[in-house]
Amino acid sequence: MGEKLVKLPATEVDMTAAKYTPQRVQAPHLTGFWLKLFVMLIEAPIIGSMILILLKNKNRITEILKNTMIPEAPMFIPEFPPKESEPDIFCLEEDGKPEERVELALQCLPDYNPGCIWITDPTAPFRYWKIRDYAYAYKSKLTTPSQVAEHFISAIEESNNKNPLAPLLISYDPDEVKRQADASTQRFKEGSELSILDGIFIAVKDDIDCYPYPSKGGTTWFHEFRQVKNDAVCVSRLRNCGAVLVGKTNMHELALGTTGNNANFGTTRNPHAPDRYTGGSSSGSAAIVACGLCSAALGTDGGGSVRIPSSLCGVVGLKTTYGRTDMKGLLYHSGTVAIVGPITATVEDSILVYAAILGSSPAERVSLKPALPCLPNLSSYENWCSTGSLRLGKYTEWFNDVFSTEISDKCENILNQLSEKHGCKTIEIVIPELHEMFIAHVVSIGSEALSQLNPDLEDGKLARLTYDSRINLALFRTYSASDYIAAQCLRRRLMHFYMEIFKKVDIIVTPTTAMTAPIISPTALTVGETNMRVSGSLMRFVLAGNLLGFPAISVPVGYDKQGLPIGMQLIGRPWCEASILRLAAAIEETCAGPKKKPVQFYDILKGNLM
Repeated sequence: MGEKLVKLPATEVDMTAAKYTPQRVQAPHLTGFWLKLFVMLIEAPIIGSMILILLKNKNRITEILKNTMIPEAPMFIPEFPPKESEPDIFCLEEDGKPEERVELALQCLPDYNPGCIWITDPTAPFRYWKIRDYAYAYKSKLTTPSQVAEHFISAIEESNNKNPLAPLLISYDPDEVKRQADASTQRFKEGSELSILDGIFIAVKDDIDCYPYPSKGGTTWFHEFRQVKNDAVCVSRLRNCGAVLVGKTNMHELALGTTGNNANFGTTRNPHAPDRYTGGSSSGSAAIVACGLCSAALGTDGGGSVRIPSSLCGVVGLKTTYGRTDMKGLLYHSGTVAIVGPITATVEDSILVYAAILGSSPAERVSLKPALPCLPNLSSYENWCSTGSLRLGKYTEWFNDVFSTEISDKCENILNQLSEKHGCKTIEIVIPELHEMFIAHVVSIGSEALSQLNPDLEDGKLARLTYDSRINLALFRTYSASDYIAAQCLRRRLMHFYMEIFKKVDIIVTPTTAMTAPIISPTALTVGETNMRVSGSLMRFVLAGNLLGFPAISVPVGYDKQGLPIGMQLIGRPWCEASILRLAAAIEETCAGPKKKPVQFYDILKGNLM
């Protein structure tokens, strides 16, 4: 072994001299028989260790964590400096009732125009129904939540009868949906609706508790010993607003993957191209919004798991600042990289759902000292004008490291339009040690997942997991305590680099993913699949949001030549959700162009199964 590498302290690094080196995950793509054989080998006592050591060496994990001296002290949770000011914002109270926060969020939005709600012109451009469209239809007695529930149930039945099986929901009770919808209908009759979210259909990812449904985490057995007796805090807040919670969405098993493949229940398919993945791990949540069945869904994001499927399915995915939302009632409730966040069809709806679910836990209020949650004031033209003051950071070599130039070209076009229409300035930046960030994130999320799962993997339960989950867990078990400490030293180091960048820019812009939706291998549907190169491409741009806790959002910006959605990611300063939501709204309103109706789409507001 060579001489140990000693890194300069981050404060002494010349960031402008950093060189971008494209990194590709070195690992086999396996499915079918070869996947089964590989799992058998890596779970064997001696040969398994040898294979995993080889993989770690090929991906420089050993070099970075063991053979490099990192001078920074470890940072075990994101530590943020005081919040920077944001223009034209509307502050909310964390301690207020969620329904009151949602009503205040309404005041931030532009005036609502219901004129297009019942347009029957078949040549009219496709648009998703917004939450305010449903609310207007209910108040105007054009329809009721009970009628929409009937349409929803019929659409789910049709979706479930498709061949091959590709369920959106893996826990679902039509009677429970009817009960909630009938209660909402009665409130509208009495004029006592709880909020703008009353009667709005929202789905919940299967790793978030939503009573009376089990939380399986995409497995066949997790619910057998973990009973759900209450809603997660985020779900309870939506229920207080009157939302109709339709069930638990499909997901990549235990959230340990980025494609959405699930051999246990059937793999959710991309509504824009049913032969392709949705992305994961919040696969069902993104797909159920993209196909029109729900106005919103909750997902979890520990490694891009809200933003990746949102990008691949052509919807909006918001990853909040670490600690902004309470994680009580989630399978992974005590990690330092994951959050719960909304997936919606529009930025406006993301603002409304975010207002409902936000609120730090009591413990995080002590440790993180979160700033007051804020929303962008979009209620007038004058407020929109402040978009032009935002400075956008672009690391061109990283930005362009994509499978197809269609992705980077589309995102570059958006930046040009933001400059022309709003006056936004794009500033060239350099981000050092991106591969080190990838390694630090993998070690952090893997170690945290394993620490929470270990007690539940006894008595042969490991063998009941899918093969790709077993590969990930075998890798996670090779990380030592010193590896974890080294990863946290890198976390502090990388935080310094990013906070230096945020002195010059307000938002960092990237494509959300380095590729559009990947094709589903037929053998992967029954056995599963491991393709870490695809995972690396899907995660290339998202990890700062998780390892460093920054807010980030994926907003649709168009399609490639195959009609597959492309997403653009906006990464903000800590606690500055308002800025990224403001810019996302500007992109959606003036830059992104018309939306394309998915191949699989259901209009449950009007009752057309299309």
